[in-house]
Amino acid sequence: MTDPTLRALSGEEARGMAEPLAEILIDCVEAGASVSFMAPLRPATALAYWRGVAESVGRGERRLIVAEAEGRPIGTVQVVLAQPENQPHRADVSKVLVLTRARGRGVGAALMRAADAAARAAGKTLLVLDTASPEAERLYRREGWQRVGAIPGYALLPDGRPCDTVFYYKVLP
Repeated sequence: MTDPTLRALSGEEARGMAEPLAEILIDCVEAGASVSFMAPLRPATALAYWRGVAESVGRGERRLIVAEAEGRPIGTVQVVLAQPENQPHRADVSKVLVLTRARGRGVGAALMRAADAAARAAGKTLLVLDTASPEAERLYRREGWQRVGAIPGYALLPDGRPCDTVFYYKVLP
């Protein structure tokens, strides 16, 4: 697999890439990622999700960044810019997804740095995220994120078991 390239997608590009993005989401859910979906994740459900993301990107509510290798997406991250009126300085980092076969090659770290840059370019100074993955926690700490704490049983893993969710923040310089 070649080194990935990263780019932000327009709403139209995201609509056109919904199927391969759905494949990434399904792969991650099948691998046990707690990313809002239960297993088995139907392709139609994953496609509907990405079409909604594309609409949100088109409205300027979020940025969608993809990592691509050999002409196909292998990872994604979203920066949700649309926040309540009293939080114009904040963005949420969401759905950091990397194909299982592409993990361990720095794709996640590159996506996190791209998310920081996208948020900074949008004038955001505070980022927040949550995770149920110890592997993701290690990545976030390496990338300068600060752990806030865990909420026991906050969500379910794709197989239906409850899992703790850990919250993180990062102040952008």
